[in-house]
Amino acid sequence: MKAAILIGGQGTRLRPFTLESPKPLLPVLNRPFLEYQFQVLRTHGVREAVLCVSYLATAFRRAFGDGRRLGLRLRYVSEPMPLGTGGAVKNAEPLLRDGPALILNGDVLNAFDLREFLRFHRARRAELSIALSRVKDPTQYGLVLTDEKGYVKRFLEKPSWDEVESNTINAGAYLFEPPVFGHIPAGKTYSLERGLFPERLAAGAKLGGWVAPGYWIDIGTVEKYLQVHLDVLEGRTPFKPGDGARPLKGAVGARVAAGPGTKVAPFARFSGAVSLGRGVRVGRGAQLSDCVVLDGAAIGDGARLERCVVGARAKIGTHAVLGPGTALAGGSRVGDYSQL
Repeated sequence: MKAAILIGGQGTRLRPFTLESPKPLLPVLNRPFLEYQFQVLRTHGVREAVLCVSYLATAFRRAFGDGRRLGLRLRYVSEPMPLGTGGAVKNAEPLLRDGPALILNGDVLNAFDLREFLRFHRARRAELSIALSRVKDPTQYGLVLTDEKGYVKRFLEKPSWDEVESNTINAGAYLFEPPVFGHIPAGKTYSLERGLFPERLAAGAKLGGWVAPGYWIDIGTVEKYLQVHLDVLEGRTPFKPGDGARPLKGAVGARVAAGPGTKVAPFARFSGAVSLGRGVRVGRGAQLSDCVVLDGAAIGDGARLERCVVGARAKIGTHAVLGPGTALAGGSRVGDYSQL
C-alpha cells in the first residue's frame, strides 16, 4: 500500500506562523509536524509516500529529501496551481494507481491502525473508504452518517444541533481503489469532500465509513496547534517528544520539553505543559503556563505567558503579559526588550 499526503494548502487559519513555513513543517515539540505522520506510516508497514505539494513546495524537499533518513521512500508531485484535495490526488495518480492507495490530509495527526482500516475496506468491497472520528461538538465539522454494516449513507455539512444524528466526522484519511481516480477530473480544482464523495454516493457506489478508535486532531488553527503540544506532553497520545525536546530539569510539577541550547534563568516558573524550541532564553522570574515558544525566542525577566504561542525569534520584554489565545508572529517585539 502506498500513501499520498495532501500538503499543498496555505494554512491561512494558522497565520502568522504559516507565512514563513508550510503548516505541515511547523514544529511540534521541535520536530516537523509531518514527521509524526511518517511515524504512523512506518508503524503500519507503509514504506512509500507521495507528497502532494504546492505552497512553499521546495521547503519540503529541503526538510525531508528522499526520505531515507526517515525510513521511507518519498516522492514529490507539485501542483502548477492550487487544485484542491481532489485535484491534488488526481495529479498524483500515476504514482498511486497500482493498488489500494492511502490518502491523508497533511494537517491531521492520528494514531489509527492503518492495517485495520485496510481490512475493513476490503471486507466491504468498497470503492473507497473514509476514516471517521468521534468528536464532542459535531456542529463544527461535516458529519458522515453510516449504516449498521459500515457503509456511508449520508453526508451532512456543519449541521445545527437539531440536525445532529451522529458525532462521526471525516478524519482526513481515505482508501481508494484504482478505478476511483477515473472519477476525478484532471487539471482542474476539485474537492474530494464536496465533489467526489457525495457524487460517488449518489451514483450508488459502495463507500465504507470506518469509525477509527485512537487519537485524532486537526492542527488547522492556532488553538489546535497549541493543543497538540499539550496532548503529547501530557500523555494523551501514543507519540513521544523526540530527541529535539528533552525534559527540563527543575521544572517541578510541570511537563516541560526544551530544545538544544535553551537557557532558563533562576526563579523561572512553569506550570501545565510547556514546549520550548531551540535556543530559547527564559528570563529570571518569568512564568510560563501551557504555552509554546518557538526557536530563538527570548522571554524577559518577570514576563508571564499563558496558553499562547510565541513565534521564532520573538522578544518578550520585562514583565510583559501574553494571555490565552495570543499568537505572536516570528520576530515580533513586545514591551521593553532592550535588556534581552
